[in-house]
Amino acid sequence: MAKAYIAPSIDEYLLKRLMPVEGVIPHVQGIEMYGNSIPVGTAGGDLFEYINFQQRYDIDARIQRAMKRSKEYLELRPASASPRDSVDDHVEWLKSRPGYKPETEIEYRAARSSEQVRVAEDLQELYSTAGVLVVDAQGHGIISAKIASTVHDTFHALMLSELDHRGKTTAELFERMNLRLALSVTARNALGRSEKESAQEIATMLYGEVRPYGHFRFVNFGHPPPLVFSAEYRKFMEIDKSRMVQFLPLGLQIAEDDPDRSRYFSLESRQRRANSSDVAELTLMSPGDIFFLYTDGVYDGSDKEERQQLENVMREHNLRPAKDICNALLEYAVKRDDRLRQIGEEDRIDDKTVFIIKRN
Repeated sequence: MAKAYIAPSIDEYLLKRLMPVEGVIPHVQGIEMYGNSIPVGTAGGDLFEYINFQQRYDIDARIQRAMKRSKEYLELRPASASPRDSVDDHVEWLKSRPGYKPETEIEYRAARSSEQVRVAEDLQELYSTAGVLVVDAQGHGIISAKIASTVHDTFHALMLSELDHRGKTTAELFERMNLRLALSVTARNALGRSEKESAQEIATMLYGEVRPYGHFRFVNFGHPPPLVFSAEYRKFMEIDKSRMVQFLPLGLQIAEDDPDRSRYFSLESRQRRANSSDVAELTLMSPGDIFFLYTDGVYDGSDKEERQQLENVMREHNLRPAKDICNALLEYAVKRDDRLRQIGEEDRIDDKTVFIIKRN
């Protein structure tokens, strides 16, 4: 007799969809990576995900489409034919404008064609690139898991658009995510909130892309910055903080030049929207060097004594595979939670995530 299907609880559902499986770990030349999370409850506000571009997207088909478009955009449309694509549609509009000249269409088609050639070239980079998304929603429990899920879904919807139009991720994707998490003035007024109250859905996020032999580019919205462990010096290295731009958590800071700025509550002002200069870059210089990404349930990025303890754990395990290093760091964090319980400070216990990127 077949067993009756038992639908998972919302906690179980969110936990399952926010936890990746080892089968999706990307393969990047000269790199080994592994991550894991331990929620405080059944589900938590931490999320990490491998972005395996080759597995998730058909890069070949996307390149072929971009090259096909680059040729089609150059083809003049017969006067009696209907518009075939966005280029034809825009040309129709150009022809309706005063002072239109035939060479205007030629120049516009050439520009849009070259744009698609660039998309194809940028897509080629994804064959040797892996992404990593780390999110920490405020608090822990089902509400935090829902916030993390919102960030996750928004990210992937916007990623599809980015690959269609740019062939790569750009700062624009993250500005749109930031706006998605912001509290609208309309909603605030309807709910009777004052401007002094903080936004309800708060999450930090770090998204980075790993390329062969440890080149790491990332954007950071309120998340603790990565630590870099040197295999040669057997310690965490000091990094010039001016090289790592850090925005406020998602939704708390809307740029002054955002067209929707007046429609959202912003905790602080930021003069401009993010651009490529705000993408930080770090490189693992030697074999055995490690990027250590984490959430504040493991380390808040400020306590020197705690950093020293984590460095000791790293020093003991850095020669082992990335999975073993990750698990050792999480095991240490769980034991620290036991000490917090013993001294009656359970409120300091939070969801824990560790992500290790190691140069082979």
